[in-house]
Amino acid sequence: MKPLFLNPPTFEDFDGGAGARYQASREVTSFWYPTWLCFPAGMIEGSRVVDAPVQKLSLDDCIAIAADYDMVVMYTSTPTFAIDVETARRIKERTPSIVTVLTGPHVSVLPEESLQRAGEAVDIVCRGEFDYSITELCQGREWERVDGISFRKDGTVFSTPDRPPISDLDALPFVSEIYKRDLPIREYIIPHFLHPYVSIYSSRGCPSRCIYCLWPQTFSGRTMRTRSADNVYREVKWIRDNLPDVREISFDDDTFTADREHARAVAERIRPLGVSWTANVRANCDYETLKSMRDGGLRHVVVGYESGNDQILKNVKKGVTKAQALEFTRNCKKLGLSVHGAFVMGLPGETRETIRETIEFARQLDINSIQASLASPYPGTEFYDMAQREGWIASDSFLDDTGHQTCVINYPDLSNREIFDAVEAIYNKFYFRPRYIARSVLKMITSSEDRKKLLKEGAQYLAYMKKRKECKSCP
Repeated sequence: MKPLFLNPPTFEDFDGGAGARYQASREVTSFWYPTWLCFPAGMIEGSRVVDAPVQKLSLDDCIAIAADYDMVVMYTSTPTFAIDVETARRIKERTPSIVTVLTGPHVSVLPEESLQRAGEAVDIVCRGEFDYSITELCQGREWERVDGISFRKDGTVFSTPDRPPISDLDALPFVSEIYKRDLPIREYIIPHFLHPYVSIYSSRGCPSRCIYCLWPQTFSGRTMRTRSADNVYREVKWIRDNLPDVREISFDDDTFTADREHARAVAERIRPLGVSWTANVRANCDYETLKSMRDGGLRHVVVGYESGNDQILKNVKKGVTKAQALEFTRNCKKLGLSVHGAFVMGLPGETRETIRETIEFARQLDINSIQASLASPYPGTEFYDMAQREGWIASDSFLDDTGHQTCVINYPDLSNREIFDAVEAIYNKFYFRPRYIARSVLKMITSSEDRKKLLKEGAQYLAYMKKRKECKSCP
C-alpha cells in the first residue's frame, strides 16, 4: 500500500495549545515540522508527507492528493479530533477504497471512543508509536497481526496487543531526508530559532513526572530511549552537507537533558561540525552540562518554567524549584546562551496572587523571549484525572469557533475568564518593559534583519491579541 502522511488543514489562525497536533499560528506565526509522520514515511516506498497549513493547501487540495494513495495517515489531537475526522470523511467520500488511519495521543488513550465517534470515516487508530504499525499495514500484513492498532471488526472494536516502545532508535530513518524530499523547509518558522531551521529528535520519552505534560503520559512514555551519539552525528552532518541553507537544528526531544550524560556525549560528538543548535532542557540542568552543550554548538535553550510559585510547581510534580530555575537562568546568561521560557497559566493551585507571582517571576528572569499557554487537562494525563475528580472542567471544547485555545479549567476561586486573561497579562508585562523595549530598539538599529523580524512579529502579536479579545466563544 502507498501511504499519504497528512497534517490536514485547520483554522486560518489555529492555536490549539501545546497538546494540539501542530499549531499553524500562535501569538506570532509558528510552524513545527510534522516529525512523527516523517519517521514512517522514510520507511515506506512511495510515501509522501503533506503539511497542509504550511503548504497552504485547502481541504479540497488534500482530498485530490489523497486520491492517488491507498492509505492516509493523520496525526490528530484532542482539540482537533472532530475536524480531523471530518477531513477523513471527506477523503473517504472521494476515494471510498482508501484506508484512513488516525494516530497521536488522543486516539492512543481513547481508541474505542475515537472509533465510535468517527464512525465509518476512520478505519484504524494507532496506539502509541506507530512507525512500525504503519509499515506493517502497508506491507500487507493482516490487521489482526499488527500490534498497537484498533479497528472495527464484526460491529465491535477489536484491539491488537500493545506494541512496546521502540528501543533501537538508531534503526529509524533520518527525518531530515524526508523534510528535504517533501516539505518547504524555508516555510517552517519558530520566532526564537534562527531561520531556516530543522527539527530532529535525539531521544524519545521523558522520565519526569509532570502531571500536565501530554506526550510522556500518553504516547512516548516515561522511559527515555536515546539514539547513539554517532547516529545523531551522522544526521547532523547530513543536514549540514545536504541542507546548506539551514542555519539551526532544533533537538525537539521531550527533555534533551533528562539524560545529561547522553546530552554531553551528543554535544561532544557534533562539536566538530560547527553547527548552531537549540534544545528543550529542564531548569535544573547543571552548569557543566550547559557549558559542554554550549561548547558543542548550543546557542539557545527552550525551558519550561511553568509557574513562579513553588507550591504550584510541587502540585504538578515539576521537580524543579524557583531557586533552581533562577540559578539555571544565571548560568545560561554566564555562558551566553539565549533562553526562551514557557509558562502555563491555570495549573492546580493557581490564584490571582500566584498569577501575579508568575508574571513578576518572568520579568525577574529577564530572558530573551517567553510563551504562555492555558493549562489544558488532556485525556490520559494525571491532570485530567484530577480535574475530573475535583469538578474543575467547565467545557469539553478546547478551541473556540475561530481556532483559538480556550480555558476549560474553572476553579472555585478563580474563573476560566481570569485564567484566559492572564495569558495576555504576562505577555504585556514581559514584552512592554522598558528594558526589553530598549534591547529590541538596539537590535533594530544595528541589524536590518532583526528590524524586519521584530517589526513583523510585533504586528502579528498585536493582531493576534485583538482577535483573541474579539472571540465570541471565549470564556
